[in-house]
Amino acid sequence: MRIPRIVHTTALPLLLMIGCPAVVFVLQSAFRNYGGSLSAFSEDLSLANLSLLLPRPTSTACVMVLVFIALQALLLALIPGRIHAGPVTPAGEHMTYKINGLRAWAITNGLFLAGWHWRWFSPTLVYDHFPEILAVCCLGSFLFCALLLVKGVWFPSGKDNDRSGNPVFDFYWGVELHPRIKGFDLKYFVNGRLGMMSWSVILLSFIAKQIEIRHQVTNALLVSVALQFVYLGKFYWWEDGYQQSLDVMHDRFGWYLCFGVLTWLPCVYTSPALYLVHAPGDLGPAASLGIFLFGLFAIYLNYEADAQRERVRRTGGQRLIWGKRPELILARYRTADGQLRENLLLVSGWWGVARHFHYLAEMAAALAWTLPCGFNHVLPYFYVIFLTILLVHRSFRDDSRCHAKYGGAWQEYRERVPYRIVPGVF
Repeated sequence: MRIPRIVHTTALPLLLMIGCPAVVFVLQSAFRNYGGSLSAFSEDLSLANLSLLLPRPTSTACVMVLVFIALQALLLALIPGRIHAGPVTPAGEHMTYKINGLRAWAITNGLFLAGWHWRWFSPTLVYDHFPEILAVCCLGSFLFCALLLVKGVWFPSGKDNDRSGNPVFDFYWGVELHPRIKGFDLKYFVNGRLGMMSWSVILLSFIAKQIEIRHQVTNALLVSVALQFVYLGKFYWWEDGYQQSLDVMHDRFGWYLCFGVLTWLPCVYTSPALYLVHAPGDLGPAASLGIFLFGLFAIYLNYEADAQRERVRRTGGQRLIWGKRPELILARYRTADGQLRENLLLVSGWWGVARHFHYLAEMAAALAWTLPCGFNHVLPYFYVIFLTILLVHRSFRDDSRCHAKYGGAWQEYRERVPYRIVPGVF
């Protein structure tokens, strides 16, 4: 049975825009006040403690968020970096990005640690005001997306913009692919410099809170945070690779991405560490080492799979993969400006194992930094469950998009590499 279009364009977006903020506030409250027990949270839920579930924005939280935004804008503008040419957009435009994220990330974390060491501020400040910060980010996401909608309709930046005629869907999905103000790429800045950059600062504040409570850091929290730092370091080490991701290349910049980066990511992605701030018990040395090595291997596989494809395309297929010349499919496609273009589909290495093997590695990495939470509660595994659903759904989206773009070349690739994510299974 075909699902009515109104479900995809109106009902589902409205449901997500109402439900996702509620999930964020339930998660932070359950972890901070109920030890990660969803049953304890639900039993205690009443109008009397509703304020715990629905925190209000405060002036302190607003100042913290604005200072962080200003800092990241300054770092992006002032730190030297090479100019990277991103992939050609569907409308045939060439986007360029200033690559200095690794330095900005190091400076951001260094400033936090310096402030902690010299007592410029309390390092637990982010944890202590976390509910209010999320409230500011949530409200700010809705206001910002309203401005993006106005800009996209009346002041579009380039050719890659499109209106569906449904204001709900246009607000949710966005109108512009790369909204810019005088060359300043809003999507690139919000995704790579606010959401991802805030991740590590939040984790450092969680560590500071555990030290304040216990006068030490448990190795469970240390392993979880260390793996997330390695993952973030990998992200910024290969920042130009992110410009080739589905988020950047094809998802328009509306509420779906904006809320996801500014509110969902700071809460959900850091939720295993938030649980571990108060979690009882600890890991033994063997378990700590085993989980850490498993996580490092998963992060390496995630990086190496993406890097294999990038190396092959950058060298025109002249780079060896696993000691052999790569197997390639030449895929031709036409952009909206009428230009016929070419791309190389890699059928060797990890891209010959499964069409989205890097998704499996990504899920394994998330599992690794969640395993220190143990198995007393299921809620700490919310991020892993969410990520699995997201990436499986994304694999279908990507297959459909690539088939529409490359046609017979993609059909040949699917026949030669039949598995989507898990080789031999799915």
